[in-house]
Amino acid sequence: MFDLIPVPRVETIDRQSFVENWKNPGRPVVIEQLTAAWPAREKWSVDYMKQVVGDHIVPLYDSDRAYGRKHQHAAATEMRLDEYMDLLQAGENNLRMFFYNLMAHAPELTGDICWPDIGLKLFKKLPVLFVGGAGAKVQMHIDIDLADILLSHFGGKKRVLLFPPEQTRWMYRVPFSFSSLADIDYDNPDFEQFPALQKLSGQITELNHGDVLYIPSGWWHYIVYEELGFSLAMRAFPMTPAPALKMLNNLLVVRNTDAVMRKLRGDQWVLRNEKLAVTRTHERLAISE
Repeated sequence: MFDLIPVPRVETIDRQSFVENWKNPGRPVVIEQLTAAWPAREKWSVDYMKQVVGDHIVPLYDSDRAYGRKHQHAAATEMRLDEYMDLLQAGENNLRMFFYNLMAHAPELTGDICWPDIGLKLFKKLPVLFVGGAGAKVQMHIDIDLADILLSHFGGKKRVLLFPPEQTRWMYRVPFSFSSLADIDYDNPDFEQFPALQKLSGQITELNHGDVLYIPSGWWHYIVYEELGFSLAMRAFPMTPAPALKMLNNLLVVRNTDAVMRKLRGDQWVLRNEKLAVTRTHERLAISE
């Protein structure tokens, strides 16, 4: 397996301590009581979601590759949220709610959250909800907007694997995307097929109900829902020139180039990039040795 250490945990934290010890050095941390006063900590459950927003039609995403001319982040289907909750309780683990903006689509839930003042300039128009059933997995990726993220978790346990930005060269990153190869099983990595993975050293944590994970900008993360759960991500976008320009390039150039090329070339474009992810990583590995 990988060389992993536990993500540090603190019960509470003040602004100065967070900025000095975690934000400025770009280190992940779990804050156990940051949501202690949030109504969501007491309220958010399957029954509550069905009662409050059960009639909402929500897009759902699966773990299948987006081949052909399909956008790489296209929803697999959509359905009423209460029907989706029923599926999760019945054991569904392939369909996930992804990046569901509460402000735009479920303002009824925004009164259940609070915006912590710990030194991040959080963008309050974009609190996004993620939901998954037991066994659901989120492919290893970095966030396109390079945001600092506070990931609050409610419900059952959720496991998160993290790697720092400087290890991107070993991640088999697919060109024109923000993910590693979908073929890689991070729970049981094949070091013969993907030898560069042996270079990785990262951190791991298990999020319990009410925990908040700080994910610094540019950190890779792979997520497994060990039990049905709800997560809310709050984002602080990069403010200094270089990261801000990189964010804009990701959003305006990289993402749109991929979308256009998928429409023009379909599977040829997708397979080309997957092949390049392997060859480029192995070239770097050969040079390093």
